[in-house]
Amino acid sequence: MQTVAELMAARPVTVGPDESVVTAAQRMRDADIGNVVVTDGQRIDGILTDRDIVVRAVAGGGDLSRTRASSLCSSEVCTIRPQESVQRAVELMREHSVRRLPVVADGAVVGVLSLGDLAIERDERSALADISAATPNQ
Repeated sequence: MQTVAELMAARPVTVGPDESVVTAAQRMRDADIGNVVVTDGQRIDGILTDRDIVVRAVAGGGDLSRTRASSLCSSEVCTIRPQESVQRAVELMREHSVRRLPVVADGAVVGVLSLGDLAIERDERSALADISAATPNQ
């Protein structure tokens, strides 16, 4: 049985709830990822994606430097433990219609498992796997 820990991206990138979406976007850019986990201490407040920023902030015309991560993030977050099976992760993603699962151990976020991670592992020849494994264009 393959576990979440074997596929997850370790050391997730985080932002505090009061940090701006500009800061969140810069962290995404610097880490070449499409999401950050919004945390208050060790507690997960939500996940903020690049799409959240575009649809909820940029398209709304707000002041991005004053818009806080907590005001845009998806706050109902489904999590998984590192020792859970990959099959369980797939079930959770389907059940909750999510593309990313924060991985939590002892109350702290220790990783993120994405749909892309699963695609690369399950069918490395799929279009999603190709996209997820590709070198970013800068």
